[in-house]
Amino acid sequence: MTELRASLAVIAAVLRKDLAIEWRSRQLLASMLVFVLLVILIFNFALDLDARARAELSAGVLWATFAFAGTLGLNRSGAVEKDAGAMNSWLLTPVDYGTVYLGKTLANMVFMLVVALFSLPVYGVLYNVNLIQPGLLLVLALGSWGYSALGTLLAAMASQARSRELLLPVLVFPLLLPVLVSAVRASSLFLQGQPMAYIWPSLNLLIVYAVCMPVLGYLFFDFIVED
Repeated sequence: MTELRASLAVIAAVLRKDLAIEWRSRQLLASMLVFVLLVILIFNFALDLDARARAELSAGVLWATFAFAGTLGLNRSGAVEKDAGAMNSWLLTPVDYGTVYLGKTLANMVFMLVVALFSLPVYGVLYNVNLIQPGLLLVLALGSWGYSALGTLLAAMASQARSRELLLPVLVFPLLLPVLVSAVRASSLFLQGQPMAYIWPSLNLLIVYAVCMPVLGYLFFDFIVED
């Protein structure tokens, strides 16, 4: 029980640290929000579609926007740790590095959800689509958690390289494909009002990824930090 409390304290401390850094600078969220807004506006003016086509494309447009905006945040998050020498500091502290990984994953998930919650009403107004639906919000939460779990691990790996801004998307997107495909499919089916029998396969894959990826990240984060 004492070890569990100590681990939770480390996770909470890392989460508070990342949120406090972003609250002071607001660079990460600002860049992600501006990027998302620009992409939504470009799609809105570039695609001359009727209401039905817009509804069918909404899930794909939204998740493509979140994925690219997420890499901006992960790159920035990794760069802050590297430039401030935080990675080296972690090596000097007597903590389980896996708990540091979980704290940073939670922080990245918070940033993703803030961007998503900002995007939904903007997209809904421009495209005349009702996106505030419990099922879609569940997919957003699962997809953001899976994305953050993988992205945090690979961002720590890419931060050691000189061309980390280029390396991270190359590493993330192939491994992220199961999450993106499942999230787009589940979101699209929820927006079309399809029965849960059609949605469960995609939702189950998201749940499995959201459970397995943090476990793998927890186990392998030590090796990445120490290398």
